[in-house]
Amino acid sequence: MELLTHPWPWYTAGLIIGLIVPALLILGNKHFGISSNLRHICAACFPADIKFFKYDWKKEIWNFYFVGGIMLGGFIAAFYLNSGDPIQVNPKLVEELATYNITDFSQIVPVQLFNFESLFTLKGFIMMVVGGFLVGFGTRWAGGCTSGHAIMGLSNLQWPSLVATICFMIGGIIMANFILPYILNL
Repeated sequence: MELLTHPWPWYTAGLIIGLIVPALLILGNKHFGISSNLRHICAACFPADIKFFKYDWKKEIWNFYFVGGIMLGGFIAAFYLNSGDPIQVNPKLVEELATYNITDFSQIVPVQLFNFESLFTLKGFIMMVVGGFLVGFGTRWAGGCTSGHAIMGLSNLQWPSLVATICFMIGGIIMANFILPYILNL
């Protein structure tokens, strides 16, 4: 149980993901990715009258266990790793975030940005609601999420995944360096 009392090295996740991708392909010709699970959930919950949900979602039941494991892992990590100590953040990042009045690192995400009260502010609405919508829209438009394209698609040498991953990176750089500072100053 000592493994659950402190954060693991950063490379552990890369190693695990690096083993999961070939295992999924070898054991069942399954593809790693998260975004398609929303479609599977909707197909399981809504009547088959909607054309987009008319397929055998039960063939993808393993995805529900996969997402459930991710959620369970998140809860376990939040419970066991949240000792009440402030999250360790690079001092240079702390300085930069202080210029945006973000100084509370007692939770996994900055409290000044991600809390229920800030949802009703312009900054919070843009970051949580508009940002969430854009992520969902972009995922459908790109035909998959970052994990599906950057991890699974690139490992299969798929050209569309390379293009999508390059676009994700360019979008992330533009967002982090140009748009986000403007939003944080609202």
